[in-house]
Amino acid sequence: MRTRDDEAPQWEFCEGFMAAVLCSRRPIATDEAWEVLLGSGDGDGDIAFKDAAQRQQFLDLWLKRQGEVRRQLDADITALDDDAAYSPEVMDVRGAIATLPADERAAIAEDDIPSFAQVWALGFMFAVENWPEDWDLPRDKEARDIIDEALTAIVALTEDDTGVPVLSMLDDVDGQEGVPSVSQDRANGFGEALWAVYDLRKAWRALGPKVAPVQVTASPGRNDPCHCGSGKKYKKCHGA
Repeated sequence: MRTRDDEAPQWEFCEGFMAAVLCSRRPIATDEAWEVLLGSGDGDGDIAFKDAAQRQQFLDLWLKRQGEVRRQLDADITALDDDAAYSPEVMDVRGAIATLPADERAAIAEDDIPSFAQVWALGFMFAVENWPEDWDLPRDKEARDIIDEALTAIVALTEDDTGVPVLSMLDDVDGQEGVPSVSQDRANGFGEALWAVYDLRKAWRALGPKVAPVQVTASPGRNDPCHCGSGKKYKKCHGA
């Protein structure tokens, strides 16, 4: 899709968006999610698929990954290195570029290189911002504080990593360690953001969908004109 339209989101962005959809207070259908993620935003369903076959392929892969993420977020874990823990597909782009030959690195503008997990966090917050009513903080103070703190941890990853690079998130290549490209604060922040996703899913599921307030209509007085327009008093018409 990105070879035909560079506005199509990166998969890491989709990963963050998907996690937010699964954490939302209200269940969000796939079609509704795609209209926001891939559509034109004007409701006309202008999604950048080449044909029906590609759409079906993307749907199959989307639902498969969504099922994996749902199971991971619902798993009872005590550590993020647990095999069952949520592990978003994020890339250490800066680390990958650091391994390129010098001439290839020079051709890439540094301003365009995202920090580790930054694109994932932007995708998550994109979903939050597009369904503001579903993400309004609840009145319950304990739940409100949990949700606010969790969102703050994810928002922190949308910012640039300006710390000293000491870690590489890339697997060893030919027995050699990757070039450090991630600060320790960033790595810690990523872990906090993953726990935050767990907190958000649990908090919103515990609260349940919003309940629309009951609209109470005042009853007319016995001597008021009847609502039917007959011209009679209510007590002598519908109130009889």
